[in-house]
Formats: sequence, C-alpha cells, structure tokens
Amino acid sequence: MIDKSHKRHIAKAVTWRIVGTIDTMLLAWLISGNPMIGLKIGLSELATKMFLYYLHERVWFKINLSKEGILRESRKRHIAKTVTWRMVGTVDTMLIAWFISGNPFIGLKVGLAEISTKMILYYLHERAWYRSKFGLPKKEETILETIPVKNEQ
Repeated sequence: MIDKSHKRHIAKAVTWRIVGTIDTMLLAWLISGNPMIGLKIGLSELATKMFLYYLHERVWFKINLSKEGILRESRKRHIAKTVTWRMVGTVDTMLIAWFISGNPFIGLKVGLAEISTKMILYYLHERAWYRSKFGLPKKEETILETIPVKNEQ
C-alpha cells in the first residue's frame, strides 16, 4: 500500500503541472509567435516534468525528516526547494523547446523567461500546499507510531 506522503506528492505534482504547463504554453506561444509550438512544448513537458517533480519531492521529503520522523518546515526550505526545482525545470524546458522549435534561441528564451514566472508560481504553490494537510499523517497517527507496543504473552 502507498503511504500518505506518496499520495500527497502525486497530488502536488499534478496541481503544479497544471499551473506550470499553462505558464509554459503561454510563454512559448508569446516567444515563438506560434500557438502550436506553445501547445506542443507544454504537452511534451507533461510527462517529463511530472516524473522529475515527483523525484524532486521525494528527495526533499527524505532530507527533511527529523529523527522523530516529523517534517520540518520553513520559508527558507520552500525557497531552497523553489531554486532547485527551477534549475531542473528550466533545463528540461530549454531542451524540449529547442527540440520542438528547432531553434536553440527559442529554447533559451523560453527557459530564461520562465525562471521568474515559475519561481513566483512555485513559491505560491508550495505555500498553499504547506497549509494543506492532505496526505500527511494525523497527529494521533504520528504519536501512535512512536509509542512502543508491549508484547502480551
């Protein structure tokens, strides 16, 4: 069975991908002047970005657990996640935009343009999910997991 944190990360990947894809499609359309190029780039990113985002979430989840198994949260952590995800996402976008448009400069321009838009959108997305309790263990579950169970014989 998949634990709740996996469900949370899958849900976060889906919601972020919707926001990110719309942003990428609009930027690629504006930069290339061709709405079909924007659509193709956005749709191509669906698979690559969902996979990369899920991996990114799992890595950050693993490095952010305290010894007690409790998530540590902070605005600094969200900013660091924003920067690392943007680096991964921008390289992916630049390569896809270059491949689809056939023009490395379109890839570069789309990638550079989305650095600012995506960082702002991602930070807001992270803050919204920080307020959500979806996929997190309830306090009672966390407490019960840490209490040793005596063997009755």
